[in-house]
Amino acid sequence: MSNLSRIDLLKQFVKDEPDNPFNLYALALEYQNTDVGQAVRYFDQLLAQHPEYLPTYFHAAALQAELEAIEKAQVIYKAGIELATAQNDQHSLRELKNAYQNFLFENDLED
Repeated sequence: MSNLSRIDLLKQFVKDEPDNPFNLYALALEYQNTDVGQAVRYFDQLLAQHPEYLPTYFHAAALQAELEAIEKAQVIYKAGIELATAQNDQHSLRELKNAYQNFLFENDLED
């Protein structure tokens, strides 16, 4: 299935199930390969409409860091770490903390 076909299919899923955060998440990930601006918009929408959807934080923060939106990336990483702690999701917490530490190191920042 081509990237465009997947995007069209995911858009239909979002239309059919607007309250399902996974559909927006999958769409944001798919757009990372073709339209970074659109990916950012979908990640921002997820963070605003589904702040409890933990998988968003890792990818949204990494994309912001890649785009050199350092402050925004830092805010997203910290919010994800806080949410993973609140949800007692140790696996996601480890991944987010590790990514955040790498982000701090790569950008010569301190927490």
